[in-house]
Amino acid sequence: MTTFLEFAGLRYNLDKVTLNEVIAPPYDVVDGDERARLIGQSPYNSIRIELPVEEPGLPGDRYEVAKSLLDSWIQTGVLARDTSRCFYGYSMTYLDESGNRRSTLGVLGGLAVKGRATGDIMPHEETMPKPKGDRLFLLRSTRTNLSPIWGLSLASGLTKAIEHDPERDGEQVVAVDEDGTEHRIWAIVAPERVAKISEIVGSGRVVIADGHHRFETSLAFNEEDNSGNQPGGGSGAVFGLIVELVPDQLLVRPIHRVVSGLGQGVDPIKALEGHFALEPCEIDPARLTPQYLEEKQAIALVTRAGVWLARDRSMADAGKIGGGVLGELDSVILRNALEGLGDHEITYEANWALAMGHLQKDLADLVIMIRPVTVDQISRAAHEGVRMPPKTTYFFPKPRTGMVFRPLDD
Repeated sequence: MTTFLEFAGLRYNLDKVTLNEVIAPPYDVVDGDERARLIGQSPYNSIRIELPVEEPGLPGDRYEVAKSLLDSWIQTGVLARDTSRCFYGYSMTYLDESGNRRSTLGVLGGLAVKGRATGDIMPHEETMPKPKGDRLFLLRSTRTNLSPIWGLSLASGLTKAIEHDPERDGEQVVAVDEDGTEHRIWAIVAPERVAKISEIVGSGRVVIADGHHRFETSLAFNEEDNSGNQPGGGSGAVFGLIVELVPDQLLVRPIHRVVSGLGQGVDPIKALEGHFALEPCEIDPARLTPQYLEEKQAIALVTRAGVWLARDRSMADAGKIGGGVLGELDSVILRNALEGLGDHEITYEANWALAMGHLQKDLADLVIMIRPVTVDQISRAAHEGVRMPPKTTYFFPKPRTGMVFRPLDD
């Protein structure tokens, strides 16, 4: 059974800051230039604690800097703790690729991980090797969950249960990010609403959509910390945004592959002929879209020589990993095919224009556009208990850091 806990959030005091100026994208997509831009909006931007650096005038390493800033902002009233534990409704409203207005509605709380196996909280992708120490050091220092993982609930009815109720919920607070996505948050305080949300989330498994490394960091920290018995869960829970796993709540984009470092004389198209039926295509690579590939039921291979549509010759390769839903995924079929290229490097890019930029600058030998997975495929993978390859899914939009923080100590 999944245990979902309310908490007393730490939030920006909107008498002192403008929320638009202090929220930030997920830390792992923020480079140095973007970090500087965010801090230029406000010295209180959440990126200073979520992605800290050593700063003149502040003692210690960057993790101590994050704690010092967090403590200072609390002491000066820039951040204030809510007076009671609650869940937080959170919506993101945006325009999709076709210009249609869509919304994702979820709820923020603590997913309990203490004292039991975590089989009710399931990763949906394999993870890339990545140092987990950074997030662990930050958590040790600040004792605060600064940004949530994103979980998908297999239980039905959650969306309706968390819709804003103006008579019983707190006032909605709104911020708009650099992409034009509107982020809204509100406190859900009515005991019967809190109980209903907890019951629904607890009735089904939760699939991790985004934040696998933060989840694993929380597990590691819980093993060394003793705050898990606190009412809000302490280190025995991980901060999570939970969204019902239904198509109208989710927009899943593909993550494209950029292949470089092929041996001299290696023609990637010839090397992949054994895996794919290849069809030369006259389309301008800039006009390629996942929707076009869905119509053609193909993957797109792009080199400096042109564009090829690639269709899997058989399911034999996919069968090597057991079939089922995995055998349908472009990322699985492609991973098996690329093994025959010899030495190479792969980087991942959700933005197709940026992916093509690698090719145009002679930094890549091959760029591959794949199709997005469907919500049905994600659900089936969860029920089959299998993980997709790394970088198979890109959920859009991304929750913003700074809407609310989850302190570990009540």
